[in-house]
Amino acid sequence: MKRIGILTAGGDTPALNATIHGAVTRANQLRIEIFGLIKGFNGLFNPRAPHVHLNPLFQEIPELDPTKGGTLIGSSRDFVDPEKKDELDLIISRLNKLGIDGLICIGGDGTLNGLQPIAERLPTVLAPKTIDNDLGLNYASEPDEWVRVNDASAKHGFRYKRAESHAVFDLNQIINYATPGYATAVYVSAQGVERIRTTAESHRRIAIIEVMGRHSGYIALGTAYGRPDIILIPEHPLDLEHLAERVKHTYDLQKNVVIVCGEGIVDEQGRELGAETKSTDPSGNIVLSGAAEALRSKLIQMIGDRYFQLYRRGESAKEAIFTRKVGHTQRGGRPILFDRFYAALLGSKAVDLLAEGRNNAVSILQYNSTRGFYVEGYDANRFRDRWGLIHARSMHAGLYDAKLMKPSRMGIDYLLPIFTDAIGNDDAEYMRQTLFDPGNLMQPYHSINTDVHKRIRYLKTEGA
Repeated sequence: MKRIGILTAGGDTPALNATIHGAVTRANQLRIEIFGLIKGFNGLFNPRAPHVHLNPLFQEIPELDPTKGGTLIGSSRDFVDPEKKDELDLIISRLNKLGIDGLICIGGDGTLNGLQPIAERLPTVLAPKTIDNDLGLNYASEPDEWVRVNDASAKHGFRYKRAESHAVFDLNQIINYATPGYATAVYVSAQGVERIRTTAESHRRIAIIEVMGRHSGYIALGTAYGRPDIILIPEHPLDLEHLAERVKHTYDLQKNVVIVCGEGIVDEQGRELGAETKSTDPSGNIVLSGAAEALRSKLIQMIGDRYFQLYRRGESAKEAIFTRKVGHTQRGGRPILFDRFYAALLGSKAVDLLAEGRNNAVSILQYNSTRGFYVEGYDANRFRDRWGLIHARSMHAGLYDAKLMKPSRMGIDYLLPIFTDAIGNDDAEYMRQTLFDPGNLMQPYHSINTDVHKRIRYLKTEGA
């Protein structure tokens, strides 16, 4: 293994540069060259295959900063279609021309599904990332629980459904305990909850705060650190009657309520509250929009104007109930210590997997109550169901108390090892020194893209 390619795929997360940094550091130690492939899989569709040498003379380039969010080599939501053999041939041909002996893809479950056709022709491994924390398994046998159900309305005439589980859930047995990006997303979301609380308190309002995660409730669960009154997760269908009673009881007591909802929450019939349109992103995922607004409409209808008028706290339920989205701030900015440290270890492990001759493998972060956190390699096929598909991990029901609408005791036990020391002293010091730096008022923002662009090289194409 003399030269490795590395790319970032899918949505950005705060810890991508840290993962790349870990991979480059390990590659330097092993005297392996590492090329960054620009804009993820999108760059491989380009005949010129734009790329950056990340460690010339086995020294990392100065632009590679593990404390900076996003990715210096760019990302996209393009993916490799295994059915398009000619396109795949061209991609492998370009990687061969670059002298790439192995490929590291940094991504989530969609990237892991997409790298399979490349892994059949070139050693390829995955370093995990996703703020949703949905890449992994609650237990090793989880993929075997998926079954196909005939459905004429589905794209291929069937859909996937989880059968009843008979496995014992144990936090020590989780495969890939947490993914880089998750801790920072929770940090930002919990801060948002704290800040919105004071507005709700001051104006006697009910706030509904929507957080990301798609069909995963992990970010919503983690916002418990911001002390919302109610947390709603996509994995548990919404009981509107129970919710309305909890809201009124809490409002009677403290004159304000803060509700956190995951963007993929569903009603009792399993319909997504936020899936108001059928538009999809390039990977085929339904674009979720408006879970908080949909929930607000239902609470306005169920609680009614008279309730707030009797309290002399507003003329209408519309006035008293408001929504906010934490939004893309969850995905951006400086990663906190937990994400930086373990992202670097996972990037380093990905290099080791290729150097050891492993293919179609994933570097994973494991946790044991005795040993703590550590990284390992895991066969990607063990994530697949019997038809070869990788499903996004759902948060296990044992982590959530549906009656209290908060983390269960086990849910608290899950969160504690991640967040107890998640923020480093340098995180607070960085904020103190840089946010109100007088230079920020006078100097324009300098994009990393400007510097990296000067380093981009291209394959020569015919006729060039």
